Amino acid sequence: MPELFDSLKLRDVTIRNRLGVSPMCMYSSQDGSATAWHLVHLGSRAVGGWGLIVAEATAVTPEGRISPQDAGLWHDGQIEPLARITDFIKSYGGTPGIQLAHAGRKASTARLFSVPVPGKALLPAEGGWTVVAPSPIPFDDHSPMPHELGITEIKAIQAAFAAAAMRALKAGYELLELHGAHGYLINEFLSPLTNKRTDAYGGSFDNRIRMLMETIEAVHKVWPQRLPLAVRLSCVDWVEGGWTLEDSVALSRKLKAAEVDLIDCSSGAVVPKAHIPVGPEFQVPFAQTIRREVGIATAAVGLITEAQQAAEIISSEKADIVFMARQALRDPYFPIHAAAALGRKGAVNLPGQYGRV
Repeated sequence: MPELFDSLKLRDVTIRNRLGVSPMCMYSSQDGSATAWHLVHLGSRAVGGWGLIVAEATAVTPEGRISPQDAGLWHDGQIEPLARITDFIKSYGGTPGIQLAHAGRKASTARLFSVPVPGKALLPAEGGWTVVAPSPIPFDDHSPMPHELGITEIKAIQAAFAAAAMRALKAGYELLELHGAHGYLINEFLSPLTNKRTDAYGGSFDNRIRMLMETIEAVHKVWPQRLPLAVRLSCVDWVEGGWTLEDSVALSRKLKAAEVDLIDCSSGAVVPKAHIPVGPEFQVPFAQTIRREVGIATAAVGLITEAQQAAEIISSEKADIVFMARQALRDPYFPIHAAAALGRKGAVNLPGQYGRV
């Protein structure tokens, strides 16, 4: 049986263990470019022994940002600050990954630690911009009416994903994840709650997944076969009439056929009034089901905080890798502490500077 500190091979990339830092927005970029904050934030996780370190949701267009302070990869000037980070991560044994995203109708908001109203929708006069979506349905009563994307605009966004993927390659990333979850643009196309189109991108299951499948096809033209491609899904909407786990299994079969290597299994956030049974490991069954039914590698996420939890998920083959978010913020050195707790001290190769630990 696999163990938490076993390596994981995806295509030609070998991740040193099964612990991953989940992509988390830092709202600390300057015009989309990474800063010293990102180098310290992500670099410290490499020093701490994490296997896969995934950079936050990185917008493929300026209008695809959640907030004005979001990360981006829409022009070549944003490559060099990221290359500095990936060089550091790799020099300390980590695998750098990046999540490419477009926020859709959830774009143009104040960052989550802004004053006085975190997450407030920003009008153009307040530094915001016009938001877009598959259908003209606001996220909630406080959100603007999104512009319904035309076919030409859809194709332009797909091309922007491919262009950002090429820049990610130049920046030194070794795993690419497309963000198809949490109510952002790709997820808005997938869910029948947010996609009311009557053209080739709406209605049937095959039409609603078309945006994602065509984006993957465009990305594959620039992302090399030797490097893995992942997709994050909201595996269920948690709302009657919404996207289901059965939909996620069916989509994952198509993603596997399209040479996607890893499904990052999250859930929810496409609509505001979902009833989500939040608790320890509440999303792990999604990773387990997709892994079993489809035969594709999965990542488990969601309130996984203890070493024994993570070890059991891997050893019982519920998922191939465990992604942590808040726990990775609380404890940049979780892999070191987990190895000690599991009686595997020495499983994490510490840099010489930390040899006295």
